[in-house]
Amino acid sequence: MFLIPEIIKEHPLLRAPREEDFEKMKEYMTRERAKFVGGSYDEVSTWNGLLKSLGYWHLRGYAYCHIEHRDRICMTGAPGFLHHFDFPEPQLYWNVHHDLEGQGIAFEAALALRTYSADKLYLSVVLSYINSINTRPVRLTKTKGEKLKLMGNDFDAYRHPMANKC
Repeated sequence: MFLIPEIIKEHPLLRAPREEDFEKMKEYMTRERAKFVGGSYDEVSTWNGLLKSLGYWHLRGYAYCHIEHRDRICMTGAPGFLHHFDFPEPQLYWNVHHDLEGQGIAFEAALALRTYSADKLYLSVVLSYINSINTRPVRLTKTKGEKLKLMGNDFDAYRHPMANKC
């Protein structure tokens, strides 16, 4: 069995997706805000997303983690990495459930994953592809010092400074 690591930081615990996360995932993925991650999704698409993440861990050695908020003891977001076969480089991705936005949880998770990507995955480049009208993550990337690398019609690509070079 392939083990997915836990990344523990002060605020979020980043851990493997679990079947019991499905209801919280569905709550997030069926809302309007999920349009920024290809949604909104129905129940079957949400379930397939959970399975896809687990398959990604197995094939690539990285994928989405789930944020377990210490106060709520439940899944409250999904940050992680993607590197689709047609992407030029790995992507750092994150979402935080609507009632927890603006509390720094996504920022902490992104920093932890950026460090993890350099120290454990030995990635030399990580990008975030963000729709420019999705203002929260655009603000978050700019506060972390990413440089605009490429502008497309549907997204902006931000190159993350790697943790071992910060």
